[in-house]
Amino acid sequence: MNTLILKTARLILRPITLLDLDYIHELHSLKETDEFNTLGIPENIEETKQVLEKWIFENNKDLTTHFTFAIELNTGNQIIGLIGINLGKLKYKNAEVWFKFHKDHWNKGYATESLKEILRFGFNELNLHRIEAGCAVGNVGSIHVLEKTGMTREAHTRKLLPLSSGWSDNYGYAILATD
Repeated sequence: MNTLILKTARLILRPITLLDLDYIHELHSLKETDEFNTLGIPENIEETKQVLEKWIFENNKDLTTHFTFAIELNTGNQIIGLIGINLGKLKYKNAEVWFKFHKDHWNKGYATESLKEILRFGFNELNLHRIEAGCAVGNVGSIHVLEKTGMTREAHTRKLLPLSSGWSDNYGYAILATD
């Protein structure tokens, strides 16, 4: 079982558990967090549970390649979002990061703080060479977070993301261990 816990000045990043189901279902059900997300709003809590169980399974493999963390404030057990890092092929030493926060916790620096910690983990503990992220071109909040953490916009891909509003262009970002 994955017991990896990462800490920042204000946050605790810990592996998700089934006890997080209600929170994750609420997070995925919010119209605001769905706007730029390709997962879509779940039809019911069972659909969310299936996603959560897959993430937990991936977190607990002997050689974990997909890490999904619940983000909590270090002042209590209040979950405020999710963040993940998914490793690519071993030879390439790369990964992709993603994050999703409850709207009540936007614009407080939590996404930037947690992403900086995930990047540190990826480069220093997983010995990665390159970490990537993508976001819809209209997702100004995520664009600011990616750029504040030192990621560089490298690509503009047309009509890549199937969002609830229709197909969206995507910006591709990356950061290297040497950056």
